[in-house]
Amino acid sequence: MEKAFRQNTKMFALLKGLLFSYIITAFILLLLSFLMLKLDLSSTVISGGIIFTYIVSSFIGGFIVGKKVEQRKFIWGLFMGIAYFIIIMLVSLMMNRVSPLPLGSLLTTFIICGMSGMLGGMIS
Repeated sequence: MEKAFRQNTKMFALLKGLLFSYIITAFILLLLSFLMLKLDLSSTVISGGIIFTYIVSSFIGGFIVGKKVEQRKFIWGLFMGIAYFIIIMLVSLMMNRVSPLPLGSLLTTFIICGMSGMLGGMIS
C-alpha cells in the first residue's frame, strides 16, 4: 500500500513538473512573440529563442520533479524532459498535420529536452 502511495506521489510530481514547464513555455513564447512584433527579429533569433524555451522549461520541470522525489532524481528529470518533448510533438502534429521537424532536428530536440530535464533533476 505504501509503495503504491509513493509511486502516485512521484507521478503527481511528474505532472506538476510538466504543468510548470508548460506555464513557463507559454510565458517565454508570449514574450518572444511580443519581441517579434516590436523588433522584427530574424529567423535565427527566433529559432534560438525556441531552443532556449525548450532548455529552460525542461530544466525547471526536472528541477521541480527532482525536489519532490527523493531517489533517482536524474531519472525522474529525464522522464519529465521526455514527456515534455512527446507532448510538444503531439500537439505540433495535431496542429500541422505534417511532420513537425526534419528527423535530425527532431532527434536534437529530443536530446535537448531530455538532458535539460535530467540536469534539472540532478541539480535539485
